[in-house]
Amino acid sequence: MELLAVIIGLEALKIKPSDVTIYSDSKYVIDAVLKKWLIKWEKKNFKNKKNPDLWKRFLKTYRDHNVKFQWIKGHSNHLQNERCDSLAVKAALGNKLDEDKFYKKL
Repeated sequence: MELLAVIIGLEALKIKPSDVTIYSDSKYVIDAVLKKWLIKWEKKNFKNKKNPDLWKRFLKTYRDHNVKFQWIKGHSNHLQNERCDSLAVKAALGNKLDEDKFYKKL
C-alpha cells in the first residue's frame, strides 16, 4: 500500500522533473531506495522479490523527478500520516475498491 501511494503521488506530478520530498513511515520503501537495494533488485530483474510490477512502475516515475525521502514514525500523531492511515484502513475495509488496472496489464 505504501509503495503504491508513492507511485501514484509521483505519477500525479505534471512538471518533469519536479523536486519532491516523500514523507513516509515505510522503512521498506525508503530503505529500498536510499540503501540502493532497489538497484540491486533491478539488476537481478527482481528475482524472488515481492511486487516486481510495482517496483518497475515506481522506477519509471521516480527517474522522472528529483526525489528526497523523509522517514516519519508511524502512529506518532503526525497529522498527515494519521490521515493517510485512516484513509487506507477505510479503503481496505470497504467493498468498493478500484481494480488495479496496471497489474492487470502484466
